[in-house]
Formats: sequence, C-alpha cells, structure tokens
Amino acid sequence: MPVSDGVPRRKVTTTHGRYYAERQALSRRKKILIIQMLRRRKGTKALRTSTIKVTKPRITKGEALSILIGTQIGAGVLGLPYAASKVGLIPALGVLTGVMLLMLATALIVLKMSASMGGAQMSTLAERTLGKAGGWTMYVSIFIMSFGALLAYVSGMGSVFANLFGISPTLGALIFWVFASLVVWYGLEASGKTELIMSFVMLFLFIGAALMLAPYAKLSNALYSNLKGILAITGVAIFALGCHTVIPDVYKGLGSYEETKKVVVLAFLIPTAIYAMFMAVFLLAFGRNTPQIATLGLKTLYGRLGSIVGNLIPLLAITTSYIGIALAQESNSKEFARMSKPLAWAITVVPPLVVYLAGIKNFADVLAFAGDTGDLMSFIILPIAMYLTWRAVEARRRSTASS
Repeated sequence: MPVSDGVPRRKVTTTHGRYYAERQALSRRKKILIIQMLRRRKGTKALRTSTIKVTKPRITKGEALSILIGTQIGAGVLGLPYAASKVGLIPALGVLTGVMLLMLATALIVLKMSASMGGAQMSTLAERTLGKAGGWTMYVSIFIMSFGALLAYVSGMGSVFANLFGISPTLGALIFWVFASLVVWYGLEASGKTELIMSFVMLFLFIGAALMLAPYAKLSNALYSNLKGILAITGVAIFALGCHTVIPDVYKGLGSYEETKKVVVLAFLIPTAIYAMFMAVFLLAFGRNTPQIATLGLKTLYGRLGSIVGNLIPLLAITTSYIGIALAQESNSKEFARMSKPLAWAITVVPPLVVYLAGIKNFADVLAFAGDTGDLMSFIILPIAMYLTWRAVEARRRSTASS
C-alpha cells in the first residue's frame, strides 16, 4: 500500500479515481503551503553567527562534518598561540581540552533540544524555553560576540597591511574596514559552499605553517606556567570552537539524531587536535615571544617566503570571517530587532572602528573578550539554562499527566 506524508493510501486504478486522488493531493499541497506561509509570518525570528547554511534537503555525514568544521575554522585560531604564550603549553592544552569538552556538551544539548522540537533553531529554542527575554538575551550575546570579533579583525588587518605595504597599522585598518564594510553593505555574500572551501584552504595553510615551524621547535621554549592568562586563553578557545548555530540545520539535513550526534562529536575532536598542534608548534618555536597574530612570526624565520605565507593566512581568514560575521549580524538586526538596512549596517560595522581608533588594538585580547562575554553566554550559559528549564517543564508535564 503506497504511503505519502506518513498516511497509507490505496492504489488508484480508475480514471475517476486518479482524478479524485490528484485533487486530494493538490488540496494537501495547498494546505501545507498555507501553513508554511503562516509559520514564516508568525515564526520566531532567526539569529545567525555564520553565513554557512545547509541548503540541501538531505546531506551526507561527510558534508555535515564539513559544515560544522568549516564553521569553526576561521580567524579565531590565529589568536590561540599568543593567548597560549601567556600561560605556557601544558596549561594551554589543558584549557583547550576543557573548553572543547564543555562546548561539546552544550552542542549536544542544542542538538537534543532541537531534535525534540523538529529541528528548531537556537533563537526558537531560547524563546520557547526562556520566553522573549531569552530571545533578546541571545541577540545581545551574539551582538557582543560580533562586536568583539569585528574589532579584533580590524586590528589584525591593520597589522597585516602594515607588514605587506609598509604603511601605518591605523591606515591599514581603515583601508580594510572601508573595503570589507562596503562588501557587507552591498551584500556580496559568498555561498555556503564557497565559504566551506575557503575554510578548508585556510585549514591546510594552518597545517603548512605548523610544518614550517617544526624544525625550529624547542621543548624548553614552551615548558613554563603562568596562570594569570587563563581567562584570555579560555575566551579565545571558546571563540574558536563555536559551531552551535548550524547544528539544527545539520540535524535536519541528516535526518537522524544518532548520526548527527556522532558527527558533532567528530566536529569538536578534529579541530581541537588541529588547534592543539598549531598552538604547540608556535609556542615551541617562539615561546613567550609568540606574535599576537601567530603566523606573522614566520617572517623572522623564513624572510620573504615566511612573510608571504604568514600574511596570506590572516588575510584570507580575517577577511572571510569579517564579512561572514558582519553579514550575519546585520541580518540579525534586520530580522530580529526589525532595524532598517542602513541602521543595521551602521550598528554592525561602525562601533568596532570607533573603538579601534580610540586605542583598543590588541587582536588576541579582543578575541578573548568576545569569547569570555558573547560566546560564553550564547554557546554555554544560555544552552545550559535552556536545557535545565526544558527538563523541568518536561518533568512537570509528565508528573501532571501521571496524576
């Protein structure tokens, strides 16, 4: 017996029966279309932190893993070695591992809740469990994260332009800001596929940079301990491991909770291993003198070649990350806060430039601020609060039903 939409139907053999079945199917499609339109009008507003999207109705496990890793790999990894140099290699590896386990736990919370609600997005989960206040808290958290990230990127590209063209970092930052912000204004958004390809190109460049440093590694450079920098390395690690917002889309694309769970676990283990290697090799080569943008240190060892590789990595990583985060935040402000495009654009890109020009120019420290505030709230605190509230409501509902 054929099955459609989960409802068994008899096979139709007569002309009249086929006509009737076609009319019934058309009626069902119209109803589904009307329901979808109503949901779009009434639905919870979206919150994004990445322009990577799942556009296919069904994806493979390999595609799902690529999407999650591609969301994580970006400019955040460039600040990890510098933040690690403030504490030493062993404490830094411990913090990275601890943050990964915590972020994985909250990612699995997001997956479990989203799967129980039909693939709902994080903003929907926040509003359904914590009310409108939860939705706005999520928006503000992502806004703070975006502000900190864009500020760090402007600062970082100021240093890159200064190295490449021999101009002042401030002028370099202004040139980059004008170019990147105009791209955001005109909405020249790369497709998710393009962004994923760029992420993996950067991933291979990270590995190449680590191999270039391997001959200069000395264990004595990294074996020290200073716990005063724990907060900074924690914030940068949180920033570099966030991929929670695409988990609901990945779940819907795979269509299986158990398969998505396995992919999510791998999506945290693989980048963490790469981050650990990248972080370790820079500390072993440079120790306490690791640059704020780690790859810029290649120039001191390889001259012109090192300068090209060392600047190419942040040029790609920071530019794509700036445009992606700015576009996502502009979209957040338009869709969630109902701002006009000019206001949404201005409130996204102008404040980071103003703060940079006021003198806040430390790339790694600003990334740490973004991780310790916005990312901490949206990827750790809020998911835990949402889960505890959801479990309490479910327990109360079961108790009421049984009595």
